Amino acid sequence: MVTNKFIDGWLHEAKELLQPDKVVFIDGSDKQRAELTKFAEDEGIIHKLNENMYENSYLYRSNPTDVARVEQRTFICTRTKREVGNTNNWLEKDKAYIMLKDIYRGCMKGRTMYVIPFIMGPYASDSSKCGIQITDSVYVVLSMCIMTRVGDKVLERIGGTNDFVRCWHAVDGCDPEKRYICHFPEDNTIMSVNSEYGGNALLGKKSFALRIASYLGKNEGWMAEHMLTLGVQKPDGEIIYVSAAFPSACGKTNFAMIEPPKQYLDKGYKVWCVSDDISWFKTGEDGRLWAINPENGFFGVVPGTSDKTNKNAMASMKRNTIFTNVVHDVDNNDVWWEGKGVEPPENAIDWQGNKWTKGMGTKGAHPNSRFAAPIENCPNISSEVNSANGVPISAMIFGGRRSEAVPLVYEAFDWPHGVFIGSVMASEATAAASDQAKIRTDPMAMLPFCGYDMGDYFGHWLNMGERLGDKAPKIFNVNWFRKDSEGRFIWPGYSENMRVLMWIIDRCCKVAQAKETPVGYVPIQGGIDTDGLEGISEEDLNYLLTVDREAWKGEVTRIEEYYKFIGETVPEKLTMQLEQMKKRILG
Repeated sequence: MVTNKFIDGWLHEAKELLQPDKVVFIDGSDKQRAELTKFAEDEGIIHKLNENMYENSYLYRSNPTDVARVEQRTFICTRTKREVGNTNNWLEKDKAYIMLKDIYRGCMKGRTMYVIPFIMGPYASDSSKCGIQITDSVYVVLSMCIMTRVGDKVLERIGGTNDFVRCWHAVDGCDPEKRYICHFPEDNTIMSVNSEYGGNALLGKKSFALRIASYLGKNEGWMAEHMLTLGVQKPDGEIIYVSAAFPSACGKTNFAMIEPPKQYLDKGYKVWCVSDDISWFKTGEDGRLWAINPENGFFGVVPGTSDKTNKNAMASMKRNTIFTNVVHDVDNNDVWWEGKGVEPPENAIDWQGNKWTKGMGTKGAHPNSRFAAPIENCPNISSEVNSANGVPISAMIFGGRRSEAVPLVYEAFDWPHGVFIGSVMASEATAAASDQAKIRTDPMAMLPFCGYDMGDYFGHWLNMGERLGDKAPKIFNVNWFRKDSEGRFIWPGYSENMRVLMWIIDRCCKVAQAKETPVGYVPIQGGIDTDGLEGISEEDLNYLLTVDREAWKGEVTRIEEYYKFIGETVPEKLTMQLEQMKKRILG
């Protein structure tokens, strides 16, 4: 183990404040992980599942008050509010430290403090960043061992430097009134207390990989984004990589692991998953934008996931997985959730630990129930997932859950217009956060995750485009969720989204045609391959690609109000984009 005065000093401070009975360093070994798993099982924290169905996999139930991200309890803590803007909750950082340390004081008495050295990104990559998390939750330890690369090797990477993110976490009493997830970007520090839910407690995930990393990226000239990355391999072997941003629970994991329809498989097309949730981007030596996956596992929503909707996700869950807040099939020692594609079990325990049957009128699995699985489990994981350089990005895609107005797909006129599209994307509510408006503007799907002022964030995107010049990726917007007048989803979605993806790929390769509309370029008639696609007519497809000017007048109003809310930091280039769109919409 490397001796580091900065780590030693911080851990000494933590031990004096938290007062644990014992301290355990996570070394990354299989032996230690097996011991901790056995301890958690013996203590009743996790329950081992049927080995023949889910190898070395477990069920965990969280506190019923602690089932999702809590945005109203999530804060960015800086010297002044100017740094965080109007879209983040703010606390003055000195006052926040005092408040949090009062809550932390003595909270690990009688408990073990685990010390988890972890790295976000491949060990060999210059783009990777290190952190150390302290926690009193063995569930968090086991989940971090899935989601990140952990152990002594990380300490070797840190060496004698002060270049690591300090991640404080304590379950304490899981009191929702004292629940805080606080980020100190100026100090490379995260402090989370009274939550054991993944997004609030696995601090390498949203807290580090997005909130802290977005701030680091702004200062260091790179980008941390709530984006999946995948590669489409053509029959000739060429792979085109794209990244896409969707709000949580909007089909992001399904798209990242998409299984091409049979007609594409028969022609030799393949899709490779690089990342299902978060991507870090840096300009490469060739001037292009390159992406790495900072994570080492999946933390996906399970309701609605089945062999029909996401065969690769289902396969990814088959071993070394922790399920959180799903139904326990007692007779088979199996797990179940709504949308699994099989009948619910007769003898079942719901996500809260109560006897449950399908006729009770309640959900058996929580709508935000999750699976944490190693990335290596995924059948279509990219061979480049551990590449030091990452993969080159040809397109960036934005998309939300919109039942009307927004076309199936459209392309930005240029990079500034694409940044505008991303800055004003909106989505209908999901279960991933416990406090959302019915429809909310969610810029680049980063509203809950940007670690600094949103207007400055837009400016950083514009600056990145200027650096990339003509090598900047093309930018697109997609919407799988448009409905007809009877409330029916028109586009079939899931694997059929490959058809839209292929139009995007062909646009990047300059072999697909498009027509101009007031909001961007859409496919010409026949531009989307519908061969073998059932249940959708040419009339339906035309409707999906139509820009309704009346509906978009409402979008203009929404965007104007949102930019006003963000304030004076919205770049002038984007307000100009808004004015230009208004003219196109209003004619």
